[in-house]
Amino acid sequence: MKTRQQLALSNEGFTFIELMVVIVILGILATIITVNFMEAPGEARQKKARMDIVALEGALKMYKLDNGLYPTTEQSLTALVEAPTVGVLPKKWRKGGYLDKKKVPKDPWGNDFVYLSPGLQGDFDILTYGADGAVGGEDENKDISNWDSE
Repeated sequence: MKTRQQLALSNEGFTFIELMVVIVILGILATIITVNFMEAPGEARQKKARMDIVALEGALKMYKLDNGLYPTTEQSLTALVEAPTVGVLPKKWRKGGYLDKKKVPKDPWGNDFVYLSPGLQGDFDILTYGADGAVGGEDENKDISNWDSE
């Protein structure tokens, strides 16, 4: 058993090189994690856009159940939070609207969702043009729509 004096005099510990190896390894791990998280926001926004479109589809279907038809393009998605005052007026518009937050969400890039009724792909179309706000594109700029099954 070592005495206190023997422990104080011993040179047990990490060498400078050992500490540098640990610091380099931590730096490499931090870089890998940072790069992965920096790429993730684009994918997260696309997934959020898809979820918002699904929620808007559900609200539109409830609107049709109550009123027998979907809001027109002119009435827009605003008909889900405010009773329309133009076009064919709804017969039984639900007091409080059809969206929980009482406002039409913007896409994850801050733009309005595009709504067409009747749609080109179905009874109605809901889409966002992605990060660039322009038709077409790839990766984060890719258009996302309710008829796209991805």
